[in-house]
Order: sequence, then structure tokens, then C-alpha cells
Amino acid sequence: MEMKNFTIEELYCSVEFTGEVHGELVFLSVINTFLSITAFLGNTLILVALHKDTSIHPPSKILYRNLAITDLCVGMIAEPLQVAYWISVVNKRWDICYYTYLTACFLSVTLCSVSLITLTAISVDRLLALLLGLRYRQVVTLKRTHLIAIGGWIVSVVGASTSFLNLLIVSLYQYVVIAFCSVTTICAYTKMIFTSLRQNQIHGQNHVVQGQSSQVNTLNKARYRKAVYSALWVQVTLGICYLPYGIAVALTPQRGMPLSTYLALQFTATLVYLNSSLNPFLYCWKITEVRQAVKETLQQLHFCT
Repeated sequence: MEMKNFTIEELYCSVEFTGEVHGELVFLSVINTFLSITAFLGNTLILVALHKDTSIHPPSKILYRNLAITDLCVGMIAEPLQVAYWISVVNKRWDICYYTYLTACFLSVTLCSVSLITLTAISVDRLLALLLGLRYRQVVTLKRTHLIAIGGWIVSVVGASTSFLNLLIVSLYQYVVIAFCSVTTICAYTKMIFTSLRQNQIHGQNHVVQGQSSQVNTLNKARYRKAVYSALWVQVTLGICYLPYGIAVALTPQRGMPLSTYLALQFTATLVYLNSSLNPFLYCWKITEVRQAVKETLQQLHFCT
């Protein structure tokens, strides 16, 4: 298809541009309807499990709960709106196509930004737990964690609101958020790795303390390492799901777009939504306390039925 210059309406809501891809859009609608259901049910279970569990440090629980809420909103609101956009294109409902596209764009950018900011906060939280030691619980408090979570939502909503004004501005906002969160997260995990290696080396050189205190220290290190690995798995999965869409957006021309690029954006957006369905499985797989709470919840539901 020859490249042309398009307005937003002509590009995303026109029979001339989207008339050739109805089959692909129907396929994406079916897939995302299923993913919407799994994201909603899975993250509802995770929120119930986090509410029941008392072993996870409360500030860390707030961050995981915030991440589960964003994934729940993806499955309950953002993904159905994206499906509504695709269905409006297939049925040639141009009167609602433009508005469903912009609303889905706004919600998707908001929720993706909150997810990125929250995962960055989790990585910094794990780094502070390593560096501060006993002072960690004094520095990382419930109040401060709540402020960070609320601040992430405010920044995300304000940034995503620019989608109603100019798609170029919201694209720049996404680049800034992705770059900031990626650099911060990489630096945090790199610092954790080198700090852990240095502490292990020092511990090996001074391995003269034996008995109960040494066992407690080993147990705490094991729990910390497990928490870091759990957060890292969630981070890596998000990167794998988000990276193809980021590449597609980076390669998208501002004025003209081939049909192949349009389809690439739609398919890679499904990968982004897939992340919200995968996270509950990661929580159950990597966090023992959450897995146990989910099992108890399912057993209770089965008993009730």
C-alpha cells in the first residue's frame, strides 16, 4: 500500500485505510476478549490474596497491589475499549470509532505508565532494603509508599491526557517515561548485584561468626534474594511484552503510515495487554505467600459452590 498523509480520523477510522484488515481486527478482538477475562479474574484473585497475606512487608504489598490494580483496570476497562474500537472499524461505525480510539489510547497510556512507575518503585524498594538494612523500615514507610503510588497515578493521568491534544506529545511523554524507568531500574538491579557480590565476599573473608545469628542472617538473605528474583521476573516479562510495541511506535511515521505498520501496532498492543494476564501467574509462581493465599481462596470458592 502506498504511503500517504493521514489525519487521525483518516488513519484509524476510515474505510479507505482499514477496509483491508477486517479479518485481522476480528481475530484480535476475539483474542483480547479472552485476555480481558483472564486479566480480570487473575488480578482479582491476586488482590484477594494480597489482602489475606500478612507476611509481605506492607509497603512492598502496596506496590504489588498497585500493580495488580492497574492490570485489573486493563482487563476491565482498557482492553474492552480497544476491542470496541476494532469492532467499530469492522462494522464501519465511524461516529464512535474516533472516540473509542482516543479513550482507549488515554487509558492504555495511563495504565502502562503506572505499571512502569510501580515496577521502578519496586526495584528501588528492593535496593533500599539491601542498602539500609535495619533502617529500611524507618525510611520506607506506609505513608511514603502511598504518596509514591498516588504520585505515579497523577503523573500518568496528566501525561496521558495529552493524547486528546496531540498524539506527538503523548508519544514524547511515553519515550520519557520509558527511558527514565528503564535507566532507573537497570541501575537499581546492577547496584543490587554488585552490592550483593561485595557483601558475600566480605562475609566469606570474615566467616567467623557461627550459631543462631549466622542462621538468621542467612535466612534473611535467602528471603531477600527470593523477593528480588520475583520482582525481576515481573520486570523482565513486562519488558518482553512492551518492547515490540515500543519498537513499532518508534518506527511509526508521524504523517504517513503503511498498512503493515498499522497492523504491527495493533498486534503488538495485544502483547502489551497480554502482560496483565501473565502477571498473576508470575505472582503465584514466584511468591510463595501469594500462591498459598490464592489456593486457600480457590478452595473457599469451591467449598461455597
